[in-house]
Amino acid sequence: MPCVVNASFKETELRCELPRFTWSPAKNVLRHSIGLGALLVACTVSFNAVATAAPPATAEAPKAAAATAPAAVLDVPNSVAADEAGMKPYTDRITDSKVAFEMIPIRGGKFTMGSPDGEDGRKDDEGPQHEVTIQPFWMGKCEVTWDEYEMFMFSLDVQRRDVAGRKPDVLDKLADAVTRPTKPYTDMTFDMGKEGYPAICMTQLAAKKYCEWISAKTGRYYRLPTEAEWEYACRAGTKTAYSFGDDKEKLNDHAWHFDNSEDKYHQVGKKKPNPWGLHDMHGNVAEWCVDQYKPDFYAQFAGKVTAEPLAVPTKLEPRVVRGGSWDDDPDQLRSATRRGSSKEWKRQDPQIPQSIWYYTDAQFAGFRVIRPLVEPSAEEKVKYAPDAVQQ
Repeated sequence: MPCVVNASFKETELRCELPRFTWSPAKNVLRHSIGLGALLVACTVSFNAVATAAPPATAEAPKAAAATAPAAVLDVPNSVAADEAGMKPYTDRITDSKVAFEMIPIRGGKFTMGSPDGEDGRKDDEGPQHEVTIQPFWMGKCEVTWDEYEMFMFSLDVQRRDVAGRKPDVLDKLADAVTRPTKPYTDMTFDMGKEGYPAICMTQLAAKKYCEWISAKTGRYYRLPTEAEWEYACRAGTKTAYSFGDDKEKLNDHAWHFDNSEDKYHQVGKKKPNPWGLHDMHGNVAEWCVDQYKPDFYAQFAGKVTAEPLAVPTKLEPRVVRGGSWDDDPDQLRSATRRGSSKEWKRQDPQIPQSIWYYTDAQFAGFRVIRPLVEPSAEEKVKYAPDAVQQ
């Protein structure tokens, strides 16, 4: 039976910080900012927590999805589909909070990955072009925001549940078992904004752990996209440099980039979406993918049609981010542009050893989640999960 609880909770932690210097690798610029001296978390919660048994598989439902169905799921409208034709947009939510995120259905299909030789701004790692097939999935309409990420990062879900006096249910217990980041040594927003703004500065490991946590929290399997899935969704059926065409003059309508961002990220969803309804695929923050970054990865697929390619990571750096950011020039926001992570993204981290959770200098890096229509088996999930090199 649903229950609605209103409660308020405050936690104050005093921190002393020295002035910070912000290194922008993309621009080779040193920026300076003064950190906040205190962190205040103040929130009022109103929640409707429901955990129900997973619906029985129908005859039409994909067998893999039925085989891996969780023991409990958080009930939200339109989140269940027996097949691709039944996929609808839905809004998932985090219990014990007002935080929600929208998921958009992405139909399966085939597309040409990479860029043609004559595309303005093209780099060698974007070729050769090759045909790729993709299975259907849902993708976050927007990048994961601080509103969502801090529920995981600071265990706010646990704190609010304790204040409300609610005992943990099956999903809570699964989520509570997921390892969470250590507290950051500084304010990771860098005074650029929090409510409605994209979460940044997390490592790929941290993004993967968030996916593990939100999967446990909802009973639905979420993960980072592969590089191929990301480009397929970004292009949204187009073959041009950007999802809106080749004209850079139109970029301001669709993206935050170096020329219009005023040296900061912006709230998600404020620019026009791509043809499939996804916001900020170009710019705002670059987005983590699952893959290892390999400049010559596409060479092996030339002249072939490849299903669901993935460069399974075998070393810590570099890992793929896509889409470009508020700190990048227009040609770095193209659909085919690739970028690899670097240990330089931890330049300011004073800890020894440096954190596995934060890239303090990657103020341009965030992520969004996807959810495949057919949930993979436990064995298949391993290649998308945190790997031994990261932990």
